[in-house]
Amino acid sequence: MTDVRAAPTPATVTLAFTGASGMPLGLRLLECLLGAGVRVYLVYSPAAQIVAKQECDLVLPPRAGEAERALGARFAAQPGQLRVFGREDWMAPVASGSNPADAMAVCPCSMGTLGAIAGGLADNLIERAADVMLKERRPLVLVPRETPLSAIHLENMLRLARAGAVILPPAPGFYTRPQSVADLTDFVVARVLDQLGVAHALGPRWGEDRLVPPERGASA
Repeated sequence: MTDVRAAPTPATVTLAFTGASGMPLGLRLLECLLGAGVRVYLVYSPAAQIVAKQECDLVLPPRAGEAERALGARFAAQPGQLRVFGREDWMAPVASGSNPADAMAVCPCSMGTLGAIAGGLADNLIERAADVMLKERRPLVLVPRETPLSAIHLENMLRLARAGAVILPPAPGFYTRPQSVADLTDFVVARVLDQLGVAHALGPRWGEDRLVPPERGASA
């Protein structure tokens, strides 16, 4: 079995934020991708702007240029490393199979976006970019944040899994004995990075000596 940590890092990853709860996951994923030297094409929906304000007290600018500058400065992106595209920007590279990214993640992924991708609607750049990933047989990771799940949600997920997408619910593991919300966030983001083939050191892996940290208050 190939160790994903040894896989070549994709040159370009498309990242989409949608209106599901879980914006801290998306922002941490963006930070880690940029920190790993990956070029990121970012797209987000109007609903994602509302969620970012509610959950992170972060204003995602409506204009792509403003967003590039603000997020690039926030996460210390290199010049040209972060590109932000409007949801209706059909001239963006990710809109065509002739110039797709190497991989894509939708994090967080709303049930509306998931259903649209499952139905092949491609009515906006997020849906179209995901559609391109599927037809070009490139990695597409969807992080759906909803509970409980209806039969419609589950059927859409199954349809997408059969089409080649990775369905990665943000379900953190507790065997690492997380000490904070940040630890739980990093656990999920680490699994997304694994599926994208991006190396990271966000936490211990199963079977490693450092898997179980000391108990709280225990002496070193």
